[in-house]
Amino acid sequence: MPDRPSLLPPKPISEIQRYELTHLPRLTLWRRLVRWVACRLARGVLKVAARVQVEGLENFPRRGPYLIVTNHLGDADAVLGMAFFPHIPDALAKIELYEELGLLGKLIHLFGVIWVRRGQPDRRALHAALESLRLGRVVAIAPEGRYTLSDGLEPGSGGAAFLALKSGVPVVPVVFIGSENEHVYGHLRRFRRVPLCLRVGKPFHLESKGERMTQAVERATEHIMLTLATLLPEEKRGVYREKLR
Repeated sequence: MPDRPSLLPPKPISEIQRYELTHLPRLTLWRRLVRWVACRLARGVLKVAARVQVEGLENFPRRGPYLIVTNHLGDADAVLGMAFFPHIPDALAKIELYEELGLLGKLIHLFGVIWVRRGQPDRRALHAALESLRLGRVVAIAPEGRYTLSDGLEPGSGGAAFLALKSGVPVVPVVFIGSENEHVYGHLRRFRRVPLCLRVGKPFHLESKGERMTQAVERATEHIMLTLATLLPEEKRGVYREKLR
């Protein structure tokens, strides 16, 4: 089976450090303007280039703080989030984008994300995310840590669960369907509108049950990933498919 974890390449480990870039973005007037423009551009692009089915927007809390957890399929995930999330989150993004994407990486930095080094405990990124939630803001994180390589959910890492347990904020599960790069760019190359779906589940809380933190994070991560899996078609549930049968 292509979605068995034993057949997947190991999760990436960031070689780029750049610790000075990892901090909570300040919501200056300029950054608010950049975010406003970017979100409207995203809506315009999707209106022209895609047919988007949106389900469950009413499940988003009216205000922060809350934590958005998502699956991760491709580039279009970020565009869908900018277009439809009611509050612009402080998203955790891999530090590689800052240097690998050139000018676009600098624009992402201007938009305001929390840069994270993957494959290692990035305390700076976690502290920045917790500070965002403490201030009543919204944080978004994809627990898989990369685009899925298996056409379904991959095992989640513990960062999202740690943030939820430490902050006590509601967790809002969101899944993207149809946003794989080959699917999206394949349609665009043929000048066809891309069928996409964004589905929002009901928020929930995670609490420690007296376990050690490592045990609580492991249990909470499983809960997060199974919740995401229930929002996906069965064939897209990946390594969590059998657990829901």
